[in-house]
Amino acid sequence: MRMLALAAASLAFVAPPAPGPKGLEQVPVPQVPVLANPKAVHPGEVIDGIKCENTEKVAFHIHAHLAIFVNGKQRQVPFGIGIGPQWRGQNDPVGPFVTSGSCFMWLHTHTPDGIIHMEAPTQRTFTLGQFFDVWGQKLSSTQVGPAHGKVTALVNGKVVSGDPRSIPLTKHALIQLDVGTPLVGEQTIGFGQL
Repeated sequence: MRMLALAAASLAFVAPPAPGPKGLEQVPVPQVPVLANPKAVHPGEVIDGIKCENTEKVAFHIHAHLAIFVNGKQRQVPFGIGIGPQWRGQNDPVGPFVTSGSCFMWLHTHTPDGIIHMEAPTQRTFTLGQFFDVWGQKLSSTQVGPAHGKVTALVNGKVVSGDPRSIPLTKHALIQLDVGTPLVGEQTIGFGQL
């Protein structure tokens, strides 16, 4: 489905919160509750054509950022989405960094900073819906994980219409999902060394 950017002028937004201290990826880690824990994935498992492989595949390697707000309150995208247990890594005062696990899906998160790693054996286009499927959470125009209500999606600061599952995960895309109201203004982050 084609996404359509809309003018945000007719919508009222509240100021975004401070993004949080920088973590090990040099990207801010929001110090807020996790929206939902990741589902366990296992070596060889395939979700939406995305395989959990023994090592990360980096022939194609880009990153996008996801921020989620429920009724104006930010929720954290957890570390370990798309990485099979047992996780190993390093700890940081603002959150852990998962360095290894039993397998890696081509879409995964190493830290709770909202960075989605797309690491695949070939170049391809992934969608936000595929990421949520790997996470094990629902995504629709009325639901983001366990949160229910009207979903407003922003991509690079512009409100987009259509099915949020269809949002493409492109290099350095800033994706924000607001469930309910108030709507939160775009929270911009840098991509550090990513």
